[in-house]
Amino acid sequence: MEAWEAAYIAGIIDGEGSITLTRMHESEHRRPCISIASTDKELLTYVQTLTGGSIINKKNYNPEKHKDSYTLYIKKKDDVLLLLNYITHYLRVDKKRNRAFWILKLY
Repeated sequence: MEAWEAAYIAGIIDGEGSITLTRMHESEHRRPCISIASTDKELLTYVQTLTGGSIINKKNYNPEKHKDSYTLYIKKKDDVLLLLNYITHYLRVDKKRNRAFWILKLY
């Protein structure tokens, strides 16, 4: 991943994404997850080519008022940690940057 791509993805995560520890199944430990929500599927598809993950389509219950929305989930621990290594120093939102550093340090 080029430096400009890492900075671009960091900006998208700062604006529309989240960096969390989540439990996929009730009986397992929490693991890092990155998600990005958008109505622009082309943007998420581009990010997916760089980061992996899967795009989920959310149902639109009122098409007259709302656009279709999508979420890119990056759940594989190796993919998340690799991405965080690339983007953490580009993150500008303190809460997200601190969480990314914490995950990199403790995972």
